[in-house]
Formats: sequence, C-alpha cells, structure tokens
Amino acid sequence: MKKAAPKFSVEEVLTATGGEVISNPSSVKTFCGICTDSRVAARGNLFVALKGEKFDGHDFVRDALDREAAGVLIHDEEKVLPFLNREKTVIIRVGDTLTALGDLAHHWRKKFSTVVIALTGSSGKTTTKEMIASIMSRKKNILKTEGNLNNLIGLPQTIFGMTKQHEAVILEMGTNTRGEIKRLTQIASPDIGLITNVGPAHLAGLGSLEAVRDEKCDLFLNMSRDATAVVNLDDEAVVAGSESWDGKRVTFSMGTGADVTAAQIEKQGLKGISFHLVIGGRAKEVVMKIAGMHHVYNALAAAATAFAAGMEMETIAEGLAAFTPFSGRMEVIKLQNGAYQLDDSYNANPASVREALMALKDLKGHHSGYVFLGDMLELGSHAEEMHRKIGMLIATVGITALFLQGDFSPMTAAGAIEGGLASENIFFLPRQDQEIDFLKTNLKKGDWILVKGSRRMKMEHYVHKICEAFGCDRANHQPQSAS
Repeated sequence: MKKAAPKFSVEEVLTATGGEVISNPSSVKTFCGICTDSRVAARGNLFVALKGEKFDGHDFVRDALDREAAGVLIHDEEKVLPFLNREKTVIIRVGDTLTALGDLAHHWRKKFSTVVIALTGSSGKTTTKEMIASIMSRKKNILKTEGNLNNLIGLPQTIFGMTKQHEAVILEMGTNTRGEIKRLTQIASPDIGLITNVGPAHLAGLGSLEAVRDEKCDLFLNMSRDATAVVNLDDEAVVAGSESWDGKRVTFSMGTGADVTAAQIEKQGLKGISFHLVIGGRAKEVVMKIAGMHHVYNALAAAATAFAAGMEMETIAEGLAAFTPFSGRMEVIKLQNGAYQLDDSYNANPASVREALMALKDLKGHHSGYVFLGDMLELGSHAEEMHRKIGMLIATVGITALFLQGDFSPMTAAGAIEGGLASENIFFLPRQDQEIDFLKTNLKKGDWILVKGSRRMKMEHYVHKICEAFGCDRANHQPQSAS
C-alpha cells in the first residue's frame, strides 16, 4: 500500500514550527508530504534540511528542488541564498530543523483522535511492539513503527503516515542520549505508555544504570495525565520511575497482585512456550511459537498494553498465539543436517545476551551448543567488565565452542576461560571460513548454534554463511519490512 502523504498549508507549518518565511511565491499554498532525504523528494514535498554529525541537508536543497519539492525548511540561511528567488519554492527558516520536524509531527498527530501507544525499554521493545501489533491488528486498522524508525527522525516519519483510517498507532521509542525519550513523548503525545524494562544498554551515551532508568521513565513523566501507564511490577527501576505517575495504570507481573499475570508456564522446546494468561481473574491458555522464557515477559507487556487499549481477553490470547518470530530476533532455523540455528543477530546488550544464552541452554538439552558472539556496543566504561561477565556466563551454559568477533573479544574470552571453557575451544573471527570447516566436522543432528551481536557487528553474515554451508529451512521466517 502506498504511504499517505500528509498535507500542510504554509500557515500550518509556520504555526507548528514558529518559523519565518524568507521566500514565498504566492503560487504555493500547500505542501504534500514531508521529506528529509533529497533522494526521495517528490513534487509538492516540504524538504526538511536536517544536519547531523556526518551530513548537512542544506547541501542537498538543490537536489530536492530539482525533484520539484515545493518548499524547504532550513536554519542556515547562508546556504540557501541561491534559491531565495526561485519560482514555486517556499523557504522557511526555523531555529532548529530537527526540532521543527518533531513539531510538525506533533501537529499532525493532534489532528487525530486515534489511540497512540508508545513503548520503550532496554530490551524486548521491538518484539513487544510486534506482539502488540499482532493483537491489535485482529480488530483494528493499525499503524506501527517499521524497522528501526524509533528515533527523533524516524518516529515523526511514522506519525506522518497517520490517516483517518487508522484506529491505533504503535510507536517504538529508542534512545542513546539523555532527553530523547522526553522529546519523543512530547512529539507522540501517547494515550498509553509502556516501559518493558530497564537494563544496561546505551551506557556510553547515558553513563549509568540510574541515568538509563531516568531516561526510560521520562515516558511516564511526559505523558498527559489522561494517559495510561503500563507498569512492569517485577522491574524495580520501572516501579520507582512510575511512583510520581498519578494517572491511570495497568500493571503486569509474573507474580500475583498485578492486572495481567501468567501461570502454569511450560517450556515446549521447538514448539515454543505455553502459559495461562490471567487478566482480571480470568485465565486463557496461550501457546506461543517463540523460544526463550523471557518472551513470557514480552507477552505480558503486550497483553497489558492491549488490555489498556480495550482489547478483550480472547483477542489478546489469539494475537499472542498468532505471533511468530521475525528475522534476527530469536528465529529458529532448522539446518538440513538436523541441527538448529538460533538467529538473534539483530542486536545485543548484556540483558538480551543473557536471555539468549538461557534459551540456548534450554533448547540444546544434552546436545552440543555453539555460540557466535559479536561485541555488545555502546557500553562505555562498563564494556570490558560486562564482556568478561558474559564470557563467564557462556562457560556455564555448557557449550562446545565459542566464536568471537570484535574489539572486546579478548575480554569475553578471558571471562569464558575463567568460567571453565577451554581456551582451545575459543576462536576469533573472521577465520576465513575455518569456523565453517570446524562446524562441518563437529556439528551433529540436534545440536544448536546461537548467533548474536550488536547491530553494527553484522552477525547476520554468519547466519547466512551457516545456512549456505548446511542448507536451512526458514519456514517460520517473518522478514522485517524495514531495516
């Protein structure tokens, strides 16, 4: 389906952004579509000239205008002097174009009474978002964040896709710098806010676990008092961050005393996980086709959020049961020799690596396990110690061989050796296909391979290499629509 293009009058843009017209032919009254990439600019668009560390959108104004953009939003007037008298072009100056982009998105969002759900967290937020979407889409026409469009540029792009046909919008919020969640919340003005958990992620930008907590909990602190907070009662940091929230709330927990809980949880190996979803004293069995006990938490978070949005128990249970893992997120791939690959290569932080390792331990049982692990990035001064601790944990899982990639590989290896893994079973990548030769010699039917690492480590490369070497069945593969 072709994405809808939001329409703004020139006056609306000025009102939303506090901007000033510095060139305005009377022939242009309306913009159709907001664009931040000159390569995809189209006739009638308003091109927003963003400036980043490695690019400056002002340098591409000519490209956007050559593609018949009707207007340009800028903050550096000197760079657009050659275009001030160009026909059929409106140039609007603002104090900061990134701020103005968010202001335009907020203006557009407020045009609709559609319920807006916003979620953030240190781990599991994308999977939880997809679970919420699986539930909500059974009864409603939804719009959701696609791929990794969860930042100050991506979130506005999703909001600009809102139309009167949408009955729910699900927005994922990411952060690596203090203040981002506050700003994203101001832009989205959510009706329901969820924080999945707080853990050691993006420490390089945020500095400490306390700062991560404060950053994530800015979601609750900046919502309207008419909104609903979805609170994880099992996460002390989330509970502490929600203490000042005096609006409506829906709670979830593995224990009793929450609005949404789980009982009779059972691991079912390759079949996934089963549990009884309990909401308001009513229970409904759910069988989910995804590996890892931590996904019960994701399911509870999704169920509580959907419950806050008015979804009924049956719809929530059906949506969770229908959810299937997608590429790079705990995706089980069966190899043609009877072994299995657990592809969790999309991203990594200490919490998600621990969860993946526990899932590997459960799934492999008495069979051999192999781990391909890339560095966990953005951990700042905590990086060496956290890699060492992950290495020690890997040793306790009982694996046959560990393949490491990245600058922190020596620390991970040292931790694994300290934990009892023999040094001769630790290999450093890339090894010019030696890792594939090793697997061809040792990998047997029933064995498991876990592949994980931070996004920039591109560990999916090894997923593909292993599939090419052994042949694979991706029957349950659900590709992401972006990223």
